[in-house]
Amino acid sequence: MTGQVQFVEVHGYRRAFRMAGSGPPVLLIHGISDSSETWAPVFDALAEHFTVLAPDLLGHGESDKPRADYAVGAYANGMRDLMSVLGIERVNLVGHSLGGGIAMQFAYQFPERVQRVALVCPAGMGAGVHPAFRLATLPGAGPGLMAVTSWPVRTAVRAAIPTVHALGGLGLGPDVDYVLRLYGRLADTGARNAFLRTIRAAADRRGQTITMLDRGYLAAHLPTLIIGGTRDTVIPSVHAERAHRAFPGSLLEIFDGAGHFPHHYDPDRFVKLLCTFVDGTEPAVFDPQRWQRTLRRGRPIVALPSAGVARG
Repeated sequence: MTGQVQFVEVHGYRRAFRMAGSGPPVLLIHGISDSSETWAPVFDALAEHFTVLAPDLLGHGESDKPRADYAVGAYANGMRDLMSVLGIERVNLVGHSLGGGIAMQFAYQFPERVQRVALVCPAGMGAGVHPAFRLATLPGAGPGLMAVTSWPVRTAVRAAIPTVHALGGLGLGPDVDYVLRLYGRLADTGARNAFLRTIRAAADRRGQTITMLDRGYLAAHLPTLIIGGTRDTVIPSVHAERAHRAFPGSLLEIFDGAGHFPHHYDPDRFVKLLCTFVDGTEPAVFDPQRWQRTLRRGRPIVALPSAGVARG
């Protein structure tokens, strides 16, 4: 991964990011408890075609982890402010998992700054989510998470990895090794607290609470690509299909055999798909009057031609 971690201060907090390449700007937004490192399998290849910006969200990776607002709206604001500091006016958004929810929130709050959106196993498309995230919203989850990420438990988990694989990865399929790495990061107090604040702003015991389904009609003017994985146990691929139905004219691609990280499972296909999407669509142009008319009618004025589900 050629993009070295850089730092910039925004609102008094240190923000970590990776940036490389030239061409149309692409903003890669990772998911909860993850970091810009998740894009390593595709970062260099994307940088051959685009100016790639991959930040560590506040509370994640090497960014500061203050006691702060970790709702999706606040994350979207943070992305806008980072872009402004770096001199980037408009972007193609790529959001994974929670990052997909942030990407759509960004497009909703700042439509004039978005050219296209790609949503990878996105949050915000229904209540369904892995039970571990529901547990993290319950009272007492903080001490419980501290206990299960303590050094003795992490040591035992590492020793049990071969057994975990033998048992089929505890339902995590192809993602088990990477998910266990993310679990280990929660041993850090700041990362753990940020995780708890983030998940409690996005879900409760019944599942996800954030949604863009009620405002999907506003994406009629916005080229949108949705990617899912058939073996995703964190956010089932049915959510990607639901988003496809909710966002007029969206394109849907399902990676057979992929779990929650399609960009890890088949990076070459992921890069080719994203390049084809950007090259084959016209960037959105924000029209305030159309936005107003669409809001008043509660349905899209003009819908782009819809594509079918692609699996492979």
